[in-house]
Amino acid sequence: MANTLTQLFLERVALHPETSAQFSKNGGGEFVPISYAQLKDTVAAFASGLAALGVGRGSNVGLIADNRKEWLATDLAVLGLGGADVPRGCDATEQEIAYILDWSECVVTVLENEKQLSKVVARKDGIRALKIAILMDMAGPEALAKAKAAGLEVKAWQDVLADGKARLAKDPTFYDREAALGKRDERATLIYTSGTTGEPKGVELTHGNFLHQAEQILDIVHIKTGDVFLSVLPVWHSFERIAQYMIMAAGAGVAYSKPIGAIMLADLKAVRPQWMASVPRIWESVKDGVYRNINAAGGIKKALFGFFVAVGALHAHFRDMTMGRLPDFGNRSRILDALVGVLPWLLLSPVRALGHALVFHKILEKLGGRFIAGISGGGALPPSVDRFFGALGVLILEGYGLTETAPVLAVREQDRPVPGTVGPAIFGTEIVIVDETGKQLPAGHKGLIKVRGPQVMKGYYRKPDLTAKVLTKDLWLDTGDLGMLTRDGCLRITGRAKDTIVLLGGENIEPLPIEQKLCESDYIQQAMVLGQDKRFLTALIVPNQDAVMAWAKENELPILDWETLLKQPEVQELVDGEVQGLVSAKNGFKAFERIFRFKLLPVPFEVGKELSAKQEVKRHAVNEIYAAEIKALFKE
Repeated sequence: MANTLTQLFLERVALHPETSAQFSKNGGGEFVPISYAQLKDTVAAFASGLAALGVGRGSNVGLIADNRKEWLATDLAVLGLGGADVPRGCDATEQEIAYILDWSECVVTVLENEKQLSKVVARKDGIRALKIAILMDMAGPEALAKAKAAGLEVKAWQDVLADGKARLAKDPTFYDREAALGKRDERATLIYTSGTTGEPKGVELTHGNFLHQAEQILDIVHIKTGDVFLSVLPVWHSFERIAQYMIMAAGAGVAYSKPIGAIMLADLKAVRPQWMASVPRIWESVKDGVYRNINAAGGIKKALFGFFVAVGALHAHFRDMTMGRLPDFGNRSRILDALVGVLPWLLLSPVRALGHALVFHKILEKLGGRFIAGISGGGALPPSVDRFFGALGVLILEGYGLTETAPVLAVREQDRPVPGTVGPAIFGTEIVIVDETGKQLPAGHKGLIKVRGPQVMKGYYRKPDLTAKVLTKDLWLDTGDLGMLTRDGCLRITGRAKDTIVLLGGENIEPLPIEQKLCESDYIQQAMVLGQDKRFLTALIVPNQDAVMAWAKENELPILDWETLLKQPEVQELVDGEVQGLVSAKNGFKAFERIFRFKLLPVPFEVGKELSAKQEVKRHAVNEIYAAEIKALFKE
């Protein structure tokens, strides 16, 4: 049995040497496969080249790059030598890169390109241990000269690989011998996360943290040898990373794409994957794209689509009711559900089948024709998005986890997905709900989520004080999230404890459900609710530009430019009507949860600014960037 990720990799190479492990684009934009045996040759050679540069057991190696085939090869090379990588994406700032490389005491770092090198060089004085930078795409002479002047030796990734190949020719079993020395509790990575406070923390994760999930999740999500995943999330982040290790454990393959609508759709068609792991915002963008096309077509096509989506949603609901899949927080009778649900489920089935034949199959074809399921994580999947894909017959398996848990704690079971939940805890993982005093709560009661299991981190690297705040001596982790359990152990996430807004009247409000409801509007793309220590709630809203522009044309409003249009009283009234209609008593919101004022923002929130790599809103960043607008919203 494998004790490390690299031992698991070598086992898969032995079992499936000719199976495609990676698919990456060549110069012509076509996907080219790389077998497990070919990947192993690259990994072993690069590891040998790294060893010649001093990388070995206990080394921390920087890895600043986006999704590409060299990333996994570098990762497995470093891990095979007994080192740990310190990853970040190319959207990281100079300050972030300098901090993580310095705090991790990296002597060697692998960088994607000249731009990342320039960030390192600009802050070289603050990265005290760093001596060598290895570039996947080599820099120009001017950048190399600056690096040399800063005391940094720069090498090409391909040159290190070539040197490793030469060394490996003399000692062909080098990598296998080094990998065999690895232990389950050895550090595999330091993933730095700022959370909501902005303070960088290096989450120390071991081989065992990742292996526990790679071993267990395949019993829940049935990935088969030869299946293909489309990779669209930042590969350095824990969610996409565990997806890669899961793929490896199954002997499946990964194709590298981008979370950009046109590129992703083209790659879905080209690769025809069975699986895709993604964050809620990407699933939401797919849904919005479908509705944009349908709304543009208008007429009978729009009416038919709306009708069949409604039928599909009802059909899915009654099917789940009949099959005992609806979440049970303590007041459901499975027998009564089955008796009530079976007849409408059967009656709606022919209409649902007609909808598939006339409408839905065209959308499913855009997923490539072999799609089995999407895995959603990195944030709460909005109920409207969940219902939409359920109506279409697209299986979305929502999961839950944290960087601190490598990351998966729970995921919907492929054979019994329970909507409105993130499924049960994976085997060997304990999840409890507690109140403010730490008392464990029964099913159906909302409280703080605490977890314990083999995937929980060692701690925050070199920060024992911060570790002690979230991790008890008996290894219970305070997630900072709020949730509730069903009677059969499925978990529903209800918000973030740290995001809880407390009004001056003492009312506690979870902003996430309000934000999700606002984003159900065709005219609202993004929203962030505000109100801490205030008398009422307000919101920053990013309108859906295509939808608002189309509405303006239909209503013959003058359109000079986007920013001017948003100031028009008619557009303000349009959005206000959506806000008041959605966040209302009719939809279950209390009076103090209503939005009193809002500000329309012309530019969407961006990854690296207002959004994290997981595309979650960084509330502290939004508060800083829009300080003036927020102040005006609360002006008496």
